[in-house]
Amino acid sequence: MESEGVRGQSTARRWRTVRLRTLLIWLAVVPTVAMGTQVTVTAQRLLAQSEQLRDDVAAAERVGAPLYTLMVDMQAERTATAAHWAGTAGAEGDLRKRRAATDLAAAEFRALAGDPDRSFAEVTRQLDKLAAYRQRADTRSGAADSTLTYYSDVIGKVIQVYQQEFSHAEDAELAQASRPVVAMLQATEMVAREDTVLALAGPSGELTFVGYDQFVGALGAQRYLHEASIVPYLAAGDHRFYERVVGSADWQTKTRIENAVLSGHKDTTAGIRLPAEVGGWQSAHANFSVQMATLNIDLARTVLARGEAKAEELQTEVAWLIGGSGGGLLAVVVVVVFTTRSVLRRLRELHERTVTVADRTLPDVVARLQRGQTVDAEALPAVTGDGDEVGRISDAFARAVAVSVDGHRQLAAERHGFGLFAAGIASRTGNLVSRQLSLTEDLQDTFGHDEALLAQLMRADQLTVGMRRQIENLLILAGGEVPDPHTEPMRVADLLREAAAEVEDFRRIERQALDETSVEPRAISQISHLLAELLDNATRFSPPRSKVVIRAELVADGLSVEIEDCGPRVSPERYEEMNGRLHQAPPYSVLAQNAHRLGLFVVGHLADQLQATVTLRRSVYGGTSAVVILPGELLVAAGAQASRGPARSAPAQVTAPEAPAPTPPPAAATPAGQPEPAEQPVPVPVPEPEPEPVPRTSAGLPSRRTKTLAPVPVPAARPAPVAGTARPALPERVPQTHIADQLRAPRAPETAVRPDTATPEEVADAWADYEQGTQTVEEELRRDQP
Repeated sequence: MESEGVRGQSTARRWRTVRLRTLLIWLAVVPTVAMGTQVTVTAQRLLAQSEQLRDDVAAAERVGAPLYTLMVDMQAERTATAAHWAGTAGAEGDLRKRRAATDLAAAEFRALAGDPDRSFAEVTRQLDKLAAYRQRADTRSGAADSTLTYYSDVIGKVIQVYQQEFSHAEDAELAQASRPVVAMLQATEMVAREDTVLALAGPSGELTFVGYDQFVGALGAQRYLHEASIVPYLAAGDHRFYERVVGSADWQTKTRIENAVLSGHKDTTAGIRLPAEVGGWQSAHANFSVQMATLNIDLARTVLARGEAKAEELQTEVAWLIGGSGGGLLAVVVVVVFTTRSVLRRLRELHERTVTVADRTLPDVVARLQRGQTVDAEALPAVTGDGDEVGRISDAFARAVAVSVDGHRQLAAERHGFGLFAAGIASRTGNLVSRQLSLTEDLQDTFGHDEALLAQLMRADQLTVGMRRQIENLLILAGGEVPDPHTEPMRVADLLREAAAEVEDFRRIERQALDETSVEPRAISQISHLLAELLDNATRFSPPRSKVVIRAELVADGLSVEIEDCGPRVSPERYEEMNGRLHQAPPYSVLAQNAHRLGLFVVGHLADQLQATVTLRRSVYGGTSAVVILPGELLVAAGAQASRGPARSAPAQVTAPEAPAPTPPPAAATPAGQPEPAEQPVPVPVPEPEPEPVPRTSAGLPSRRTKTLAPVPVPAARPAPVAGTARPALPERVPQTHIADQLRAPRAPETAVRPDTATPEEVADAWADYEQGTQTVEEELRRDQP
């Protein structure tokens, strides 16, 4: 199971891999969705509030008027019931009229108030008890106060419906406007209760203590309501109408009677006797109650009008909210799209500049620094000092490039300095090796009569030549150039012979020059060294007794030189790796890892200097074939060579050299380096035959090139061969001769070739040598692989 820490790292890694475009889009989408959701919720709430206001206004218009009529009729019936209970004359007929009006109002209210979810149902349930209380009033069963209390309860429920349904507590403005309406209904109810209490006094003009307390309580409540809940909340027009009502004569009569009842009553044994002023109450009440009812209706209509206007305002607000929010969201989208495109465009430009610097500019700068050339500062990205994030990233990349270029400049300087140091060491060591070759030749001339010593000296000469080639490799890899002493073109056949002479196991090399052409003098040493390295690899990585073939012929692109061996099978991946070494100059770190096998790197350097191509591939015989294509600019046609005149003063020799004697080991004997410091040479006349570019040694081997441009000295005397021998004298060594006396002796006549008489043990030994050589090659190949 994956641990929690790993899961956290995976989540963070996934978030880091999210594209910047996606993050920017999310950055725009999330606030936009949140804003759209908030706008939608707000619009829905406002629309619901507007719809509620319209429903309340419609309900008030539909039910409010019948409900108010029911309240007024219930108040009138209550007063008539009290008068009938007190025995007032004519009260029975008035009661029947009031009950009929109440029944009509109740029926209309029942027909319109059919919603069970609203508070109208409580008024309806109270109206269902109306018949029972009327019967009690008719039979005067029970107390009058309980019957009159029922009417007060029904009226209180009606006022409560007004307060619950039409107060609009969720809207402060409408609540402020509806407050005087409810207070006016409550104040009207208190005045109606005063009227009922006075009607209950009847002709006797006496009240019970309970009735008197009810009158005083209703009086105090209606006066408080007028002062605290009505007058302060009336609009200007309603306030003026209210002032006219309370300033009328009827209202003043009402106030005078109330004050007289409070101060002019008399206590009796049965109750309270009212003053005589109460006789003018009915006429005054009938007048000012109509005016108060008109004020109540106006206040209710004002509230309904305000509710309708408020509903319209809410709908307008919703429209503006949706329109403004839509415009804001559109602006947000436009800004986000513009910002995203701008940021992505700048990041794309930064990416393109970065890729260009990484793929083109920086490699070109590094290559120029490695070649020792100067670098223009304008070619590198500059620090602009932009203050935003993208500009800071660009400046950081410019600083990183500058640091990288400075590091490469320092490395290039160190590489160049190390190259000069290595080239100097190689040059001085090469001079010592050249002096050693000269000393070896002096020893060969001096002790050439000693066959065993001569063999060892020739072996030392061959090894010294290999040392010189390795030193030249170091000089080439360090950036130096191999000195070329040639001043005249050299034929390809002789060039192949000279390259073969550089190899220790040169006897196994078979040369085939298929075309008569020559090579420019300036490239002879480089081409010879290149071919010598390839031949050395071919002889070392192939069976000991196998042949290595080198053939040269003209092709469309110049001169093709192919070296083919019978070495072990090499995989295609290995060929690709080796060809990579040939076509790319490696750093010193790679050279250090392959210090034991630098031949391919040297070949690559030389091929780059010659503008040649070298390719390794599998040959048709299973071994390795190295194909070198030399450009036509390095070649000299046969006619052009003839026009230049003779190239050398040695005898011509085109065919392969004669095989050496079996006793002494083979060796190439021409030294490279300083001139012979021996006795002063005596010039010898030069014959006129066709010149040979490369002379042979006294052992019949191709002579190596000479690295000095000084004249070649010739010895004063030349020993003659012994007379009467069947074997002709060997070719002369130029410029010295060190042939032993034993080699000048006559040779026995050659016998016919006898059949192979090798024993099985000898064949087994030869095969063991082959297997050992193959295993050695395979082990070196495995060691070279990474």
